[in-house]
Amino acid sequence: MYLAENKKNAIAFYKMAYDGNPQKAVDLYVGDDYIQHNPAVANGTQGFIDYFERMQREYPDKSIDFVRCIAEDDLVALHTHQVWPGNDEYVTMDFFRFDEHGKIVEHWDSIQQIPEESANPNTMY
Repeated sequence: MYLAENKKNAIAFYKMAYDGNPQKAVDLYVGDDYIQHNPAVANGTQGFIDYFERMQREYPDKSIDFVRCIAEDDLVALHTHQVWPGNDEYVTMDFFRFDEHGKIVEHWDSIQQIPEESANPNTMY
């Protein structure tokens, strides 16, 4: 049961922060400690809030679609498609670790820009 709940909460958390309300996302979905592995974001909840508030100010018209969500044990993986100003498109893979109370306590990610040309006919999704 907790896997379905963790998946739902990971998506809600990320969408809420991405859409410009990272403080509320932290309040609702993050545990007492938040370990950040993205080198562009400071460790802890305040680093997360500062980063997403800045992204909202600088890029208010960005968008995100959640393509896949996979859960195993205490981890949830999100596979997303992001479109930023200038039609820059990115594939992201975010991994969240949940504590025993169902709160997010750790984050890793990988980001790749979608190239204009591909050596194969397959999408990155």
